[in-house]
Amino acid sequence: MNIAIGCDHGGFEHKNAIKSHLIERGFNVTDCGIYEKVSVDYPDIAVKVADEITSKRCDLGILVCGTGIGMSLAANKVKGIRAAALSDHFSAKYTRLHNNSNILCLGGRVIGIGTALELVDLFVDTPFEGGRHQRRIDKISEIESK
Repeated sequence: MNIAIGCDHGGFEHKNAIKSHLIERGFNVTDCGIYEKVSVDYPDIAVKVADEITSKRCDLGILVCGTGIGMSLAANKVKGIRAAALSDHFSAKYTRLHNNSNILCLGGRVIGIGTALELVDLFVDTPFEGGRHQRRIDKISEIESK
């Protein structure tokens, strides 16, 4: 599985820890930045990761900013992206299982690195259940096309 990852200055340490963790687990990781802790505009990074997903170069994405909210707002503006900002284990599993989310957004100022790694594992290890949930994803896609 190929995973795109990116962050702003609020998620720099988390991104680096997540990247290392994913590589240790055997995933291919595309790092969309940032590469040093400098202030950046999170929408620029969100679009880079979203483009990796919509181009099908990557299967899933992970974005980290201060809260995860800004990244999710920006990423969700890209057609075909279903980004979820979350900080709990249940949501990390069910955003994949029921919503087929393709980008996980985390808050570097909201959760610790240990929790972030646990949420990443749940996100990447949980498959989309399909079935009745596909109908709902299709409705989201219809809304997106308007």
